[in-house]
Amino acid sequence: MNRVLRPTVGEATLVGCNPPTFMFRCALFAAVSALMTSPLPLTAEVVSTPWGQTVAGEEVQLFTLRDAAGLEVQVTNYGGILVSVKVPDKKGTIADVVLGFESLEPYLGKHPHFGCITGRYANRIGGASFQIDGVQYEVTANSGKNHIHGGKDAFDKKVWKARVLEGQTAVELAYTSADGEEGFPGKLDCTVTYSLTGDRALKIDYRATTDKPTVVNLTNHSYFNLAGEGSGDVLGHELSIPAETYTATDDALIPTGEIVSLLDTPLDFTSPHLIGERISAHFKPLVQGKGYDHNYVLPGPGLKLAARAKDPQSGRVMEVHTTDPAVQLYTGNHLKGVKGKVGHVYEARHGFCLETQKYPDSPNKPQFPSATVRPGEPYLHTTIFKFYAE
Repeated sequence: MNRVLRPTVGEATLVGCNPPTFMFRCALFAAVSALMTSPLPLTAEVVSTPWGQTVAGEEVQLFTLRDAAGLEVQVTNYGGILVSVKVPDKKGTIADVVLGFESLEPYLGKHPHFGCITGRYANRIGGASFQIDGVQYEVTANSGKNHIHGGKDAFDKKVWKARVLEGQTAVELAYTSADGEEGFPGKLDCTVTYSLTGDRALKIDYRATTDKPTVVNLTNHSYFNLAGEGSGDVLGHELSIPAETYTATDDALIPTGEIVSLLDTPLDFTSPHLIGERISAHFKPLVQGKGYDHNYVLPGPGLKLAARAKDPQSGRVMEVHTTDPAVQLYTGNHLKGVKGKVGHVYEARHGFCLETQKYPDSPNKPQFPSATVRPGEPYLHTTIFKFYAE
């Protein structure tokens, strides 16, 4: 185990308290005793722990990041999975707010993309094919005739090279995707950095470079429950998303190419609504997604607010900020009997995802913001998850 330890206070003994040093030594003893019996202030640290092996014998690590504000995050270099996020509520009670597993083994099997890096292309590509510069590429069809989340053996199933960054509460993960992996063109060198910024915020920086034109769309696929994982459904969470339009889809959730107003519909979160307030409305997009599973178009370039979620009971709040042009709201509609942490069983709508991203099927929709990455033009994307209580 590699660990950066916080300072501790050593033991002190009082001897020879005779004049003229009596008052000084007694005062010193009292001060040291007070420190020893009072909680020490939290300090930032990163702890690296062996976490098992893959079936192929690859060593996997678990990284625990803590900041002085009370945020603790665990990340593994298997799939870049965000294993846990522990934050206090309005009373100071700590809870883990992401769904997942306690050990590596369940992540090695089939699961609903808990906490992982999804890529090369998160979300869907219609017909599992696209063109770049007139050249047709066929990628893995793993959602009927369509492609989703990078394919069958995608970034979420890779062991990434990991290193703790000097002088930061951060771990950097690196993976090179070979030319032709899952059908995607170009050798893609990727780094994803998880860092704590010191104000109870988790920052994820994505960077990728290629040696030939390709498409890239990376995100994190964590399922959140701000009441604490295993506490039931998230229908009572309050949510706001500052988006007035979304990308309409067909029944397979492939975008039609239309960008449609969502104002005054059940998809409208421009003002706060409970997730469960309208989720069962007889509204075609909700019927298609069996709940919320929609790409919200965010306003403006640069880093901006993508969503704000709150659990009214605990008071925990999560803000999501991103440089990407959209965010996918998914309400865990297909979770069913998944055995998670400490014996908890996750059912439909026990967690929600806010996946910052390029638009789904952008490689086939020239009217959408481009997802094409070329040599000498790196892919860059930042998302920040900020937590507090009120």
